Amino acid sequence: MDSDDQLSRSFAALADPTRRAILVRLATGEAGVVELAKDSALSQPAITKHLKVLERAGLIVRSRDGQRRPARLLLDGLTPVDEWLRRAKDEWTERFDRLDTLLVSRPESASNKEIPDA
Repeated sequence: MDSDDQLSRSFAALADPTRRAILVRLATGEAGVVELAKDSALSQPAITKHLKVLERAGLIVRSRDGQRRPARLLLDGLTPVDEWLRRAKDEWTERFDRLDTLLVSRPESASNKEIPDA
């Protein structure tokens, strides 16, 4: 498995609560490092490091506006994560449905047997 694929980078970026908070903030509109640092207890260099991780994961894009480098959320960057989660949910829903069917179809006597103590 390639740990440098887009999906792995996205999940790694989303694993950190600070980066998730940054994404929530960017969902309301673009913001620069100074603005993001005001909303956080972190320093500007720490915010910059988090932004670099989010940018490498394809979850944000940064532009230039003079000396300011505002960050903007990229919703398309969440598409691979959303697709993976939907497939996983569908697969596990199907597995649990099959298990339910199996358990319902078991004879009453088999399902009521006590498990002996080990």
